Formats: sequence, C-alpha cells, structure tokens
Amino acid sequence: MTSIGSFIRKTPAPSLRAYFEQAGIELPAAVNWNAPEPDIVQPLLQAVDDMGAESRGRIILDAGRVTAMATEAGQIALYSVFANRTFLDGLAGPHARSLWAFINEEVRFRQAEEVRYTDERRRGRSWDGFVVEASCNVRKDPASIGAFRAAILERFDSANVHVDIFERQRLTFDGQPSDLVQVTVYREGMPEDALKFEATTLVRKVTKPVFEAAVTYERATGVIEVVGNNRESREDMALFVARDLLGIEFQGQKLPLRRYDLSVLLLPFDFPCDLQDGIESVTLKQVRLMPFDYPGDRVTLECMRGADHTIWEMADLRFGHCNPLLGGWVATQAKLVIRFHPREGASRGRVLSLVVTMPHGCNLKDLTPEEQLIGSKYLRRWGILAEVDGATGD
Repeated sequence: MTSIGSFIRKTPAPSLRAYFEQAGIELPAAVNWNAPEPDIVQPLLQAVDDMGAESRGRIILDAGRVTAMATEAGQIALYSVFANRTFLDGLAGPHARSLWAFINEEVRFRQAEEVRYTDERRRGRSWDGFVVEASCNVRKDPASIGAFRAAILERFDSANVHVDIFERQRLTFDGQPSDLVQVTVYREGMPEDALKFEATTLVRKVTKPVFEAAVTYERATGVIEVVGNNRESREDMALFVARDLLGIEFQGQKLPLRRYDLSVLLLPFDFPCDLQDGIESVTLKQVRLMPFDYPGDRVTLECMRGADHTIWEMADLRFGHCNPLLGGWVATQAKLVIRFHPREGASRGRVLSLVVTMPHGCNLKDLTPEEQLIGSKYLRRWGILAEVDGATGD
C-alpha cells in the first residue's frame, strides 16, 4: 500500500476524484468528496483496501506510474514534452500535474516516461553518443518512418516494432533549454516461457518481451545519443536514424568523452557558487593520490563527518613538509559534498555528493537530471570538468 498511500495523501482530492471517475471504479458512499481533504484520505484508503484484486491491482499500477512522474526527475521529464508549461505551473503540485497528464494526455505522459528513461541512462553503461551533421530536420513522413521501422525489424529479427517521434527539450548546464527530437523504439523480442499462476495452478506461458531503446538528435550540435541494450545495437540505431530519418551519411564518429582534471584540488580552493542555486557549502571530503614515481601506490586523505578542519589543513598538520598535496603526487579521485539550504517547509537541506575519478569517471550519470545539471555546471566552473572539442554543453 506504500505507493497507493503516497498517491492518495499527496494528490489533491479533486484530482483523485477525476481519476476514479475516469477509471470507472465505483467507490462506497463513505468517501464524501465534499468533505475537507484530510477527512477523505482514510475512507479512500480503506475503500481501495477493500476492493477486488483486479481493481486494486489496476490502482496499484496506475499509482506507481503517477508517483514516479511526480518525483523531481519525473517533473523535469513531464515539463520537457509540454509546450504549455504555464498550465502545468497552475496545477496544485507535482502529483496533481502528473495525474492530470496521466488522465488527459496519455501520449504525452508516455513520452515523458520515455524522456525519463532516456535521461536517467545518459552517459551510463547503456549509452553512446555520436557526432553527425548539424541543422538537419528529422523526417516524419510515412516513407521515412517506414524505412526506419523496416531496418529495425530486419536488424533485430522482430515481428513488431512501434516508433514514437516527438519534440522535447533538455536543460543544459547553464540552465538554457536545448531542443531535441527523440525517437523511442519498442520492439518485440523472441518468445520466452515463464511460470505463471492460472487461479491456483502453476503453468508455463509463452510470452514475447518488449524491449525499449531511445535515440535523441540535437539539431544545434549534430549530436545523436542512443540508449539501448548493447554497443553494437546502439551504433546501428544511430546509423538508421541518420540514414532514414535525417537523410545523411553516418560515419560512426563517437562523441568525445568528458575529461576531468583534479589538479585544482591540490591547493586550498573556495568553490565559488551562484546565490540563486541555494548552495550552503561545498566540502572536499576525500582525495585519492598516486605518486609520480611509483604508480602502484595509492594514498587516500579523508575528513570524516564532524571534522573541524579541511583536507588541506589535515594534510599539512599530519604530514608537514612531506604533505603529498604539495608535490610529487597526482590526484586520481576526489569526493565533493554540496549542501543546499533547506527549501521552504523542509527542516534539512538536500546533499549532493560528486565522486570524480581521473580521467573520465564521474557519478553524474547516476544522479537525477537536475543533479546532473548542477553538478556539471560547477565541475566546469571550478575547472574540474574540462571542455572537450565536440562534446555537448550539458
């Protein structure tokens, strides 16, 4: 009941009423929609708990999808596919926005889910980026989409393929929107058998799984990004988009990797921040060092929670003239902790931890889209994330 409880408690009563009416789920008279909102929650929770398995199962699934899109990452994705953002702003909070889109804009809601799926996997293990010709228009005519679908069908030996093509935006590190076209592909996989219950009997059922992949094209930069199962299929997907939907030649040029430089952290640094980002403090919590003359060794300096000195002060106090930060060693990994001022109504501010490993590693890919934006912005500002020719600005 956790997701249902969160769904009901955090969603305004009028929105909940619209959901149950749209779903055609009858509720007992004990749920009085005209009562004050606090008096609606318990009767509604009890009504859902008393429902039959089919209705209750549907609510559980719907509540899970709506609640997932009411998170910070979900809201960013939702706003990215809606042109009328003023209307979304006027709705009473993230759960109301998410549920309204779920009820009234089924296609847009699914596209927002696709955006979240794509952006949460950017620069991770299932991601690849390529550089192609910029300023191209994505073709959406039946012939071009048909050629793209045919290529997917043949490449994956699939019986069915569904393609979504839609406009969206993504914020760059400096807070400016970047216009993208996203192509999401659902393809039917090979048959599999799985154990399932029919009433109380355990049986084997043949199913055909559906696999999802996504491609984005940024017209301003000519960057194609692909999220998919394996490297070979990602490159093929980029080729098909370039050839069939952009009408250009694909040469397989990879997007340059981000490059990090931790040398700025060897000396005391004050981590300048913009007031509007609400950052309370930035602390270098840990730095790992390797000697120039013996790459097999490592030394890690760490200030635990509650320490009343900085990494640099600790190194000077403990090592004196042998301080590895003063020369002869290179920083290979660092952990930075960014603390934010509490938001209105919150007792504590959120904390963002960034772990950077030389030369290309960072946990940015594991963070929410908003955390990625703030992390990328300041890693660049502080000179830790180096600019690379051909790399995107987000």
